[in-house]
Amino acid sequence: METPIISSSSFLSGAQTWAMLQIPQIIKNFTTTSDEKYHAQILKQDQARVNSIHSRLNHNDNSRIKDPLTQSAATTLPAKSGIVIGSPNYIVTVGLGTPAKQLSLVFDKGSDLTWTQCKACSATQSCYNQTEPIFPRLGSDTILKYENYERIFLSSSGIEHGCSSSTFACLYAAEYGDMSFTIGVFGSEKLTLTPTDVFEGFIFSCGLDNEGLFKGSAGLLGLGRSSTSLVEQTANKYNRFFSYCLPSTSSSTGHLTFGDGGSANGVKFTKLITSSRSESFYGLGLSGIKVGGSQLSIAPSVFSSSGTIIDSGTVITRLPATAYAALRGAFREAMKNYTLTKSFLLLDTCYDFSGLSTVMYPKIAFMFGDGLTVDSDATGILLLISPSQVCLAFAGNEDDSDFGIIGNVQQKRLEVVYDVAG
Repeated sequence: METPIISSSSFLSGAQTWAMLQIPQIIKNFTTTSDEKYHAQILKQDQARVNSIHSRLNHNDNSRIKDPLTQSAATTLPAKSGIVIGSPNYIVTVGLGTPAKQLSLVFDKGSDLTWTQCKACSATQSCYNQTEPIFPRLGSDTILKYENYERIFLSSSGIEHGCSSSTFACLYAAEYGDMSFTIGVFGSEKLTLTPTDVFEGFIFSCGLDNEGLFKGSAGLLGLGRSSTSLVEQTANKYNRFFSYCLPSTSSSTGHLTFGDGGSANGVKFTKLITSSRSESFYGLGLSGIKVGGSQLSIAPSVFSSSGTIIDSGTVITRLPATAYAALRGAFREAMKNYTLTKSFLLLDTCYDFSGLSTVMYPKIAFMFGDGLTVDSDATGILLLISPSQVCLAFAGNEDDSDFGIIGNVQQKRLEVVYDVAG
């Protein structure tokens, strides 16, 4: 049996800023996700998504509704890992139509549009394989007509849209960062979150040609900030308040909650930031990073000049190039007693922990401009590719001008609460 790793006294100093990783335990917990090909596919998709987000952030959006509305009790949906269907994202099940058809949708704060595959795509063989039966064809009373089109404002979502003069139906086309896409018509149907939380006339999109890496889900649930998102369409009931806890393993269950029914005790808020470049996204005032309890020497302007968003659909956190270089340097210095090994795609700081039973690693914390500091869990610091390749779960943007993105790996084991109206 290997002797547990014992480090120097400096390595163990500060119980609150350093932590021990039990190698056999993380291997047990992450067996279902430790396939190298799986991780390679996920990281390639992730980089494509980030490229798409950076592109979209170059466009302005002034469409978000800003009126205050009345709030009610909360509604909670079980959230599950999409790993079981091959997706790096997270899914919830909702009902659509009358009677309600149950659909498992990826929930995504980086998208405004909610869509699902519709039966007509099967006629042209333009459906991908999904777990549940495909939603029926839209009836004439369900297709969103030209006269209702003025209710839709999609300038923030990167979606091509318009109304057909021949059919008077409103069409859309959305392409995502990994080159997946969906094309179809806008519809209006009853959305059922729970038996007591039902929304008539919910605007969604009926996908007639859907291709790419959607991996078994029935489509996407848009939680962005423009007027077509679920957050905005249900604002009269939930007052733009929602929260989630992402499941940390493929076998565990988290939650997606709408409304403030009493968030976990001790929730600490930092302000949402909105700029002309990011009104559809959820911006945060990231101002610094700590490694092992010590703040890195990074000028605040590095973060403020680019801006930072938080996104449930991006996997790996992206930092401005200067900030990532400082983080990588400090982390490597702290981990110098361990064997640095080859990079894994965009992850360039990886270690060989094979044969070790425990590892000491420095905690990493995000600092925000209004004084809030948030520690990352171990699952948000080290990503297990294999026991011989465990990587720092951060990456750098090409330069300091692109938005930073706090991804879902760093959000695990946290309850993330959004009070958009507040």
